[in-house]
Amino acid sequence: MNQRLLNFALALALFLTVTASAENTAIIPVPRTTVPTNWMSTHESFVKQAKQGNIDLLFLGDSITAGWFWGNGGINIWKKCYAPRHAANFGIGWDRTQNVLWRIENGELDGLKPKAVVLLIGTNNCGNEDNGKPRNTTPEIVEGVTAIVRELQTRLPESKILLLGIFPRGVKNDPIRDQVKAVNDQLAKFDDGKRVKFMDIGSKFLEPDGTLSRNIMPDLLHPNEKGYQIWSEAMESTLDSMLK
Repeated sequence: MNQRLLNFALALALFLTVTASAENTAIIPVPRTTVPTNWMSTHESFVKQAKQGNIDLLFLGDSITAGWFWGNGGINIWKKCYAPRHAANFGIGWDRTQNVLWRIENGELDGLKPKAVVLLIGTNNCGNEDNGKPRNTTPEIVEGVTAIVRELQTRLPESKILLLGIFPRGVKNDPIRDQVKAVNDQLAKFDDGKRVKFMDIGSKFLEPDGTLSRNIMPDLLHPNEKGYQIWSEAMESTLDSMLK
Protein backbone atom coordinates (compact mmCIF):
# COMPACT_ATOMS: atom_id res chain seq x y z
CA MET A 1 0.00 0.00 0.00
CA ASN A 2 1.52 3.34 -1.04
CA GLN A 3 1.64 6.32 1.34
CA ARG A 4 -1.18 8.21 -0.39
CA LEU A 5 -3.51 5.23 -0.13
CA LEU A 6 -2.47 4.65 3.48
CA ASN A 7 -3.21 8.26 4.37
CA PHE A 8 -6.61 7.98 2.71
CA ALA A 9 -7.42 4.80 4.64
CA LEU A 10 -6.44 6.42 7.94
CA ALA A 11 -8.49 9.53 7.18
CA LEU A 12 -11.49 7.38 6.25
CA ALA A 13 -11.20 5.38 9.46
CA LEU A 14 -11.06 8.59 11.48
CA PHE A 15 -14.06 9.99 9.63
CA LEU A 16 -16.11 6.85 10.26
CA THR A 17 -15.18 6.88 13.94
CA VAL A 18 -16.19 10.52 14.37
CA THR A 19 -19.37 9.98 12.37
CA ALA A 20 -20.38 6.97 14.46
CA SER A 21 -19.84 8.95 17.63
CA ALA A 22 -21.80 11.91 16.28
CA GLU A 23 -24.74 9.65 15.48
CA ASN A 24 -25.46 8.86 19.12
CA THR A 25 -28.99 10.23 19.15
CA ALA A 26 -29.09 10.00 22.95
CA ILE A 27 -26.84 13.06 23.29
CA ILE A 28 -28.26 15.24 20.50
CA PRO A 29 -30.83 17.63 22.06
CA VAL A 30 -34.14 17.52 20.18
CA PRO A 31 -37.77 18.37 21.00
CA ARG A 32 -40.51 15.81 20.48
CA THR A 33 -42.62 16.51 17.41
CA THR A 34 -45.00 13.55 17.43
CA VAL A 35 -46.29 12.08 20.70
CA PRO A 36 -47.38 13.37 23.06
CA THR A 37 -49.12 16.05 21.00
CA ASN A 38 -48.99 18.51 23.91
CA TRP A 39 -45.23 18.07 24.38
CA MET A 40 -44.26 21.65 23.50
CA SER A 41 -47.04 23.27 25.52
CA THR A 42 -46.06 21.12 28.52
CA HIS A 43 -42.45 22.20 28.14
CA GLU A 44 -43.52 25.85 27.97
CA SER A 45 -45.56 25.42 31.15
CA PHE A 46 -42.44 24.07 32.88
CA VAL A 47 -40.43 27.08 31.73
CA LYS A 48 -43.10 29.36 33.13
CA GLN A 49 -43.15 27.44 36.40
CA ALA A 50 -39.37 27.64 36.67
CA LYS A 51 -39.43 31.41 36.28
CA GLN A 52 -41.83 31.65 39.21
CA GLY A 53 -39.24 29.98 41.45
CA ASN A 54 -39.97 28.61 44.92
CA ILE A 55 -38.91 25.10 43.92
CA ASP A 56 -36.78 23.22 46.43
CA LEU A 57 -37.19 19.75 44.94
CA LEU A 58 -37.29 18.99 41.22
CA PHE A 59 -38.34 15.70 39.65
CA LEU A 60 -37.06 15.38 36.09
CA GLY A 61 -37.82 12.58 33.65
CA ASP A 62 -40.32 10.83 31.41
CA SER A 63 -43.81 9.36 31.87
CA ILE A 64 -42.78 7.44 34.97
CA THR A 65 -41.95 10.75 36.62
CA ALA A 66 -45.05 12.40 35.12
CA GLY A 67 -47.06 9.59 36.71
CA TRP A 68 -46.70 11.17 40.13
CA PHE A 69 -49.54 13.42 38.95
CA TRP A 70 -51.77 10.68 37.54
CA GLY A 71 -54.97 9.82 39.34
CA ASN A 72 -54.16 6.10 39.35
CA GLY A 73 -50.50 6.77 40.00
CA GLY A 74 -48.76 8.80 42.65
CA ILE A 75 -50.89 11.93 43.02
CA ASN A 76 -52.02 11.17 46.58
CA ILE A 77 -48.48 10.38 47.67
CA TRP A 78 -47.21 13.52 45.93
CA LYS A 79 -49.68 15.73 47.77
CA LYS A 80 -48.65 14.22 51.09
CA CYS A 81 -44.89 13.82 50.68
CA TYR A 82 -43.66 16.32 48.09
CA ALA A 83 -46.04 19.23 47.66
CA PRO A 84 -45.22 20.44 51.22
CA ARG A 85 -41.54 20.40 50.23
CA HIS A 86 -42.13 22.84 47.37
CA ALA A 87 -41.59 20.15 44.75
CA ALA A 88 -42.08 20.45 40.99
CA ASN A 89 -42.67 17.64 38.52
CA PHE A 90 -41.00 18.13 35.12
CA GLY A 91 -41.84 14.72 33.65
CA ILE A 92 -43.15 14.26 30.10
CA GLY A 93 -44.32 11.00 28.58
CA TRP A 94 -42.23 9.27 25.90
CA ASP A 95 -39.17 11.40 26.65
CA ARG A 96 -35.68 10.10 26.03
CA THR A 97 -32.39 11.57 27.19
CA GLN A 98 -32.14 13.75 24.08
CA ASN A 99 -35.53 15.30 24.78
CA VAL A 100 -34.66 16.13 28.38
CA LEU A 101 -31.40 17.67 27.19
CA TRP A 102 -33.35 19.92 24.82
CA ARG A 103 -35.72 20.94 27.60
CA ILE A 104 -32.82 21.81 29.87
CA GLU A 105 -31.15 23.86 27.16
CA ASN A 106 -34.38 25.72 26.45
CA GLY A 107 -35.33 27.24 29.75
CA GLU A 108 -36.64 24.61 32.14
CA LEU A 109 -33.89 25.23 34.67
CA ASP A 110 -33.58 28.98 34.21
CA GLY A 111 -33.82 30.76 37.55
CA LEU A 112 -34.06 27.56 39.57
CA LYS A 113 -32.01 26.77 42.66
CA PRO A 114 -33.51 23.55 44.02
CA LYS A 115 -31.88 21.82 46.95
CA ALA A 116 -32.21 18.49 45.16
CA VAL A 117 -33.07 17.05 41.75
CA VAL A 118 -34.48 13.54 41.33
CA LEU A 119 -33.49 12.30 37.88
CA LEU A 120 -35.00 9.18 36.32
CA ILE A 121 -34.47 8.84 32.59
CA GLY A 122 -33.38 6.34 29.96
CA THR A 123 -36.03 3.65 29.79
CA ASN A 124 -37.35 5.01 26.48
CA ASN A 125 -33.84 4.82 25.04
CA CYS A 126 -33.74 1.09 25.79
CA GLY A 127 -35.07 -1.69 23.62
CA ASN A 128 -35.90 -1.54 19.93
CA GLU A 129 -37.90 0.65 17.59
CA ASP A 130 -40.87 -0.85 15.72
CA ASN A 131 -38.51 -1.72 12.86
CA GLY A 132 -36.37 -3.82 15.20
CA LYS A 133 -33.45 -1.38 15.21
CA PRO A 134 -32.07 -0.65 18.69
CA ARG A 135 -33.14 2.72 20.01
CA ASN A 136 -29.73 3.17 21.59
CA THR A 137 -26.90 0.93 22.71
CA THR A 138 -25.99 0.66 26.38
CA PRO A 139 -22.92 2.95 26.03
CA GLU A 140 -25.04 5.49 24.15
CA ILE A 141 -27.68 5.55 26.88
CA VAL A 142 -25.03 5.98 29.56
CA GLU A 143 -23.56 8.84 27.54
CA GLY A 144 -27.01 10.42 27.28
CA VAL A 145 -27.64 10.26 31.02
CA THR A 146 -24.09 11.52 31.59
CA ALA A 147 -24.83 14.58 29.45
CA ILE A 148 -27.91 15.38 31.54
CA VAL A 149 -26.05 15.00 34.83
CA ARG A 150 -23.27 17.28 33.57
CA GLU A 151 -25.82 19.88 32.48
CA LEU A 152 -27.49 19.76 35.89
CA GLN A 153 -24.15 20.18 37.62
CA THR A 154 -23.29 23.15 35.43
CA ARG A 155 -26.65 24.91 35.53
CA LEU A 156 -27.53 24.07 39.15
CA PRO A 157 -24.15 24.17 40.90
CA GLU A 158 -25.67 24.27 44.38
CA SER A 159 -28.14 21.42 43.87
CA LYS A 160 -27.66 17.80 44.85
CA ILE A 161 -28.67 15.13 42.38
CA LEU A 162 -30.42 11.88 43.23
CA LEU A 163 -29.80 9.77 40.14
CA LEU A 164 -32.11 6.77 40.01
CA GLY A 165 -31.36 3.59 38.16
CA ILE A 166 -33.79 2.75 35.37
CA PHE A 167 -36.68 0.75 36.80
CA PRO A 168 -37.14 -2.90 35.78
CA ARG A 169 -39.66 -3.48 33.02
CA GLY A 170 -41.16 -6.28 30.99
CA VAL A 171 -41.33 -9.97 31.76
CA LYS A 172 -38.49 -11.71 33.57
CA ASN A 173 -36.77 -13.04 30.44
CA ASP A 174 -37.20 -9.90 28.34
CA PRO A 175 -33.77 -8.90 26.90
CA ILE A 176 -34.50 -5.30 27.89
CA ARG A 177 -33.93 -6.36 31.50
CA ASP A 178 -30.29 -7.10 30.67
CA GLN A 179 -29.83 -3.73 29.03
CA VAL A 180 -31.39 -1.91 31.98
CA LYS A 181 -29.04 -3.72 34.35
CA ALA A 182 -26.01 -2.93 32.19
CA VAL A 183 -26.94 0.76 32.07
CA ASN A 184 -27.51 0.92 35.82
CA ASP A 185 -24.18 -0.76 36.52
CA GLN A 186 -22.49 2.11 34.69
CA LEU A 187 -24.64 4.86 36.20
CA ALA A 188 -23.67 3.67 39.68
CA LYS A 189 -20.21 5.13 39.04
CA PHE A 190 -21.70 8.63 39.24
CA ASP A 191 -22.17 8.35 43.00
CA ASP A 192 -19.50 10.62 44.46
CA GLY A 193 -20.82 10.64 48.02
CA LYS A 194 -21.29 14.39 47.79
CA ARG A 195 -23.26 16.12 45.05
CA VAL A 196 -24.48 13.01 43.24
CA LYS A 197 -26.14 10.03 44.89
CA PHE A 198 -27.06 6.96 42.83
CA MET A 199 -29.87 4.65 43.88
CA ASP A 200 -31.03 1.50 42.14
CA ILE A 201 -34.33 0.62 43.79
CA GLY A 202 -35.39 -1.83 41.09
CA SER A 203 -35.34 -4.84 43.40
CA LYS A 204 -38.06 -3.20 45.50
CA PHE A 205 -40.52 -3.72 42.64
CA LEU A 206 -39.67 -7.36 41.99
CA GLU A 207 -40.80 -10.67 43.43
CA PRO A 208 -38.06 -12.95 44.83
CA ASP A 209 -37.94 -14.83 41.51
CA GLY A 210 -37.46 -11.61 39.53
CA THR A 211 -41.04 -11.34 38.34
CA LEU A 212 -42.46 -7.84 37.97
CA SER A 213 -45.96 -7.92 39.42
CA ARG A 214 -48.83 -6.31 37.54
CA ASN A 215 -50.15 -5.37 40.97
CA ILE A 216 -47.30 -2.82 41.05
CA MET A 217 -46.82 -2.04 37.36
CA PRO A 218 -49.99 -3.05 35.47
CA ASP A 219 -48.35 -2.62 32.05
CA LEU A 220 -44.94 -3.85 33.28
CA LEU A 221 -43.56 -0.33 32.88
CA HIS A 222 -45.54 2.34 34.73
CA PRO A 223 -46.13 2.08 38.48
CA ASN A 224 -49.60 2.35 39.97
CA GLU A 225 -50.21 3.93 43.37
CA LYS A 226 -48.69 0.92 45.12
CA GLY A 227 -45.60 1.26 42.94
CA TYR A 228 -45.23 4.95 43.69
CA GLN A 229 -45.54 4.21 47.38
CA ILE A 230 -42.67 1.75 47.06
CA TRP A 231 -40.63 4.36 45.20
CA SER A 232 -41.34 7.03 47.78
CA GLU A 233 -40.43 4.86 50.74
CA ALA A 234 -37.26 3.57 49.08
CA MET A 235 -35.75 7.01 48.57
CA GLU A 236 -37.21 8.88 51.55
CA SER A 237 -34.24 8.67 53.90
CA THR A 238 -31.74 9.67 51.22
CA LEU A 239 -33.92 12.42 49.84
CA ASP A 240 -34.64 13.83 53.27
CA SER A 241 -30.93 14.21 54.00
CA MET A 242 -30.36 15.87 50.65
CA LEU A 243 -33.02 18.48 51.36
CA LYS A 244 -31.55 19.58 54.69
